[in-house]
Amino acid sequence: MKKNNSIQQVSLLLLFLVLVMPLVVIGQSKVNTKLAPKYHNLFLEAGYSQKEIDAKVAKAYYDVFEGPNRVYFAVGDTMAYVSDVKNHDARTEGLSYGMMIAVQLDKKEVFDKIWRWSKKYLQHQSGPREGYFAWSINPETMKKNSEGSASDGELYYVTSLLFASNKWGNNTGINYYNEARRILDAMWKKDGTGNIYNLINTEHKQITFVPEGNNYNWTDPSYHLPAFYEVWALYAKDGHEAFYKECADTSRVFLHRACHPVTGLNSDYTEFSGAPHPTRWMPPGFRYDSWRVPMNIAMDYTWFGKDKTWQEDYAKRFQNFLRSKGMDTYDDQFNLDGTKPEFILQAGSVPKLRHSIGLVATAATASLVNKDKSKVDFVKAVWNAKLEPYEDGYFDPYYDGLMYLFSLMHLSGKYQIIQPK
Repeated sequence: MKKNNSIQQVSLLLLFLVLVMPLVVIGQSKVNTKLAPKYHNLFLEAGYSQKEIDAKVAKAYYDVFEGPNRVYFAVGDTMAYVSDVKNHDARTEGLSYGMMIAVQLDKKEVFDKIWRWSKKYLQHQSGPREGYFAWSINPETMKKNSEGSASDGELYYVTSLLFASNKWGNNTGINYYNEARRILDAMWKKDGTGNIYNLINTEHKQITFVPEGNNYNWTDPSYHLPAFYEVWALYAKDGHEAFYKECADTSRVFLHRACHPVTGLNSDYTEFSGAPHPTRWMPPGFRYDSWRVPMNIAMDYTWFGKDKTWQEDYAKRFQNFLRSKGMDTYDDQFNLDGTKPEFILQAGSVPKLRHSIGLVATAATASLVNKDKSKVDFVKAVWNAKLEPYEDGYFDPYYDGLMYLFSLMHLSGKYQIIQPK
């Protein structure tokens, strides 16, 4: 009897090893692959040394956050803000970008100071907008330019706070996880009361241009960050994981529709269908907001890789189009078919098309996606770019500077999913 039991136990063990263990290994492989993406260092692959690359990123950080043309300003010993200096305001876009850069580069003091300032001066503590942020304020007069929110600011705040929670824990003065959850939990309470809505249009599962009034019903392609929704599904733990994953997939499909089939260009603003959305202040076109789209696609490709075939084709089309306009001369605004626009969105004292470092930078990140060897010319272009004034004196250390720094981080493999320790 004991012998028969032993034979049965051995048989069951062999059956488990043959049938069940491969499934366990496959499951673990899927999890590990998902959370352990390969962060390519395209600068290294282009022939630059790691020492040169580290110095390049450090110099860019110094220029944007510490140098004479910095856009980061301390307020006392415990707070700081990031300013769009040429427009004389601080906006949630730049503040949340500053926090994302700080957590990626392990600048905890900078992160904490920006968050404290954002929370104190911009986050609504009561009323229909509770938990959301006023998107723009004059840091000299401390007068808000708007009480309303720009949805991308909250998107970056939440994701950078979740990363900070994973990186530094929640017991060093700021409970980063609770702060992220407060924004998300507040978002889910917005039901139209006071004309304020969810940051995400819950019917279309797409981020809104503004979660207020009719602006809830259209979008900005550069706000579409499927990688961030995937991060929320992993780390927010607020019970909306399935919804966030659906939003990520919806954003990927949306970008297929929003980007031109030949040039890869998208309009700054669109309907949820991807069709261009004209506004009272400008007609449709590829302009400053649009620069961020190739960088967002490169991030999603690197971090999660769930739409590789289309993204690789997009990157090829987009870079080929810009290359056709001259690597050192392509403009920073276009009609979607690649022709020169009649309307030029003004930046600085005069409306003028430029070969902007911000677009040079984000276009280079598409090299993380493009499989053609020719992509190295974009990598070298951003390496050789200078964050300095143009000949006519125009200089934007804020938007150009932040796009440039983000690009260097992506291309050096320093912009990563931050997992819990």
